[in-house]
Amino acid sequence: MGVTNASGDIIPSKSDEKRNKYACVCAIIASTISILMGYDTGVMSGAMLFIKEDLKISETEVEVLAGILNICALVGSLTAGRLSDWVGRRYTIALAAIILFVGSVLMGIGYSFAVLLTGRCVAGVGVGYALMIAPVYSAEISSPSTRGFLTSLPEMCISIGIFIGYISNYLFAKLPLIYGWRTMLGIGALPSAVLAFGIFAMPESPRWLVMQGRVKEARDVLLLVTNSEQEADLRLQEIKEAAGITEDENGVTKPSNPSRGEGVWKELLLRPSPSVRRILIAALGIHFFEHATGIEAVVLYSPRIFNKAGIEDRNHLLLATMGVGLTKITFILVATFLLDRIGRRPLLLTSLAGMFLSLTMLGFGLTMIEHASEKLIWAIALSIIGVFTFVAFFSVGLGPITWVYSSEVFPLRLRAQGASLGVAVNRVMNGTISMSFISLYHAITIGGAFFLFAGFAVLAWFFFFFLCPETRGRSLEEMEELFSKKKRREIEVEPFPKVNSGRHAEISKM
Repeated sequence: MGVTNASGDIIPSKSDEKRNKYACVCAIIASTISILMGYDTGVMSGAMLFIKEDLKISETEVEVLAGILNICALVGSLTAGRLSDWVGRRYTIALAAIILFVGSVLMGIGYSFAVLLTGRCVAGVGVGYALMIAPVYSAEISSPSTRGFLTSLPEMCISIGIFIGYISNYLFAKLPLIYGWRTMLGIGALPSAVLAFGIFAMPESPRWLVMQGRVKEARDVLLLVTNSEQEADLRLQEIKEAAGITEDENGVTKPSNPSRGEGVWKELLLRPSPSVRRILIAALGIHFFEHATGIEAVVLYSPRIFNKAGIEDRNHLLLATMGVGLTKITFILVATFLLDRIGRRPLLLTSLAGMFLSLTMLGFGLTMIEHASEKLIWAIALSIIGVFTFVAFFSVGLGPITWVYSSEVFPLRLRAQGASLGVAVNRVMNGTISMSFISLYHAITIGGAFFLFAGFAVLAWFFFFFLCPETRGRSLEEMEELFSKKKRREIEVEPFPKVNSGRHAEISKM
C-alpha cells in the first residue's frame, strides 16, 4: 500500500495514487450539470448581438439580461446547501437539471423581452444549485490524492459549456434573425435529458450518508470509490469521527439526531470558532476575487472587446470569441493534472501574477486604440494577446482552484451550506460585473476598466499569499485543523505540506 519514511509519513505507491475509475465517472456525470450552466453563459455573449437587433432593446436592458442570471442564482445558491443536507447531494443535482431545462425552454420561446427575462431568471436559480452541488459532490466522493483533479471537473465542464455556446452562436447565426438566437438559447435544454438518465448511475455521497447515520450504505459507496477495502475503512472511520459517530462493543452508535443542516448558519456566521472564521474568510475571499479580477467581463463581453480592438466583421468576432473558449478549456485541462502534483498555492499565485500582467497589457492596448487618430496594428495585436493570455492564466489557476478550494475547506457539518454561501458571493460579484461593465467602461474608458481589474489582481495575490494555506494531499477531515493557528505556524515554514500524513500513514501498516 505504500512505504513509510523516517518521519512516519506515508509515501504513496503508484497503486495508491491511481484514480479510481468509478469515482471519476461519478464526478463526470455530476459535472454534466456544469455544462448546462456554462452553455447559458457562453451562448448569451453572442446571442445578445441578435437579441438587441430583433427585440429592439436598450443597452440597459442588455446589461440586465446579462446579469440577471447571476442575481437569480443567489436564490438557488442560498437554498441549495440546506436542501442538499435534507434530501442528499444526488437529488439536488437532479433538481438543478430540471430547473435549467425549464429555463432553457422559456428562453427558447422568448417571444418578448419579459418572457426571455423570466427564462433567464429560472435558469439562474438552476445555475445557483449547479455551482454549489457539483464541486461538493465531487469532493466528497474523491480521495485526497485525486480530489484536486475530480473537484476541478465542474470548472472544466463550465468551460466546455461556454465553448459549445460560442460554437452555437457561430452556427445558428446563419439562421433567420427570428429563429437564430432562440435556437441558440433553447437547445441548451437537451443536456438536461442526458443528466436525468445519468443520475441513476451515481451513488449518494458517503459523507452525507454518514451524517444521516446510514453507515453501512456509506461503506458500500466507499468500497466503490476507493482502491482497497483498507482505504475505504480508514476513510469511513475519519468521516464517522468528523460526524460525531462513535463505536462501542455492540457496534456503531448512530447520532441521536441525523444532521439535516440545522444550526449551520449560526455556527458559520454568528458564533464561528477561530478556525471556521479563517475558513470562511478564505472561501468567501476566493469567490470574491474570482470575479473582481474581471473574468466575467472578458467572457461575456469578448465580442465587444474585440470590436473595440478593431475586429468589426460579426463572423470574425464570433470566431475570435470561440478562440477564447478553446483557450479556457485547454488551460483548465492543464490545471486539472497539476492541482494534485504541485498544489493549489503555486498555481494560484502564478495565475494571479500572469493575470495582472495580461490585464495591464489589455488596458494599455485598448487605451492607445481609443485615443489614436489612426489604426494602430501593434495596439490591436497587444489587446488581442492580452485577452488570450488573461484567459489562459485565469484558467490554469484562479478559475478551477476557486471551486476546488471552497468545496474542500469547510468541515463536514458545514460543507454544503458553507459552499452555498461561497456561491452566493460568487454570483453577486458575477452579476455586479456583468450588469455594470458597459456602464463602467463608458465612465472610465474600456482601458481604465481593465486597469481597475489589474489592481484587484494585486490585492488578490496578497490575500491568497497570507490567508490561504496549501490543501494538497490533506483529507477533508483535516481541514479544520489545517486552519488552526498552531497548524498555520507550522505551514509557514513548510510551503508544501507532506502528502497523506497523519492518519493516512496507517495505510502503510496494513
